[in-house]
Amino acid sequence: MTDAEADARAVAGEPSAPAKPRRLLLFGLVAAAALAIDIVSKAIVAAQLDEHPPVRLLGGAVYLVETRNSGAAFSVGTGATVVLTVIALGVVAVLLRTARRMHSIGWAVALGLILGGALGNIVDRLFRDPGIGRGHVVDWISLFSNDGSRFAIFNLADSAITCGAVLAAILALRGIDLDGTRGARDR
Repeated sequence: MTDAEADARAVAGEPSAPAKPRRLLLFGLVAAAALAIDIVSKAIVAAQLDEHPPVRLLGGAVYLVETRNSGAAFSVGTGATVVLTVIALGVVAVLLRTARRMHSIGWAVALGLILGGALGNIVDRLFRDPGIGRGHVVDWISLFSNDGSRFAIFNLADSAITCGAVLAAILALRGIDLDGTRGARDR
């Protein structure tokens, strides 16, 4: 099926064909890059910042400080690490299933960032202390304070998830569907 045929079917409300290999490749590459950058950064942080005083950058706008988070964003759910791991695995499954319908470059990037970030934090939960499925996520970027008192301490996986979610929101607000067409309300 050509691009024009896929677009015509989407406009007519017919089911779309599976995602194009290029979009899936982009989705996979973005996810793999986000995951790799997160894993490498956490390995460096764990090796270099462990028991090291916070590193002040940009006149105190950014501090590098290693912390371990057993909860979700903003340390919510610190006693539910296993539940958070299961939820994150469910999110990954939904993202992989959704990617099959994707024809949009924007959505490939957005969902790839979210997938890579989710996998980055899942890797910590599965393989870091105190044990499989209960591991604590390495967070290491603090804004405007050296202890996370002004903004939560986060990592590059969290940043990828946030950037992907913002891009997804922009795409949705612009009415761009997963198949790359404008939503029904815009036609």
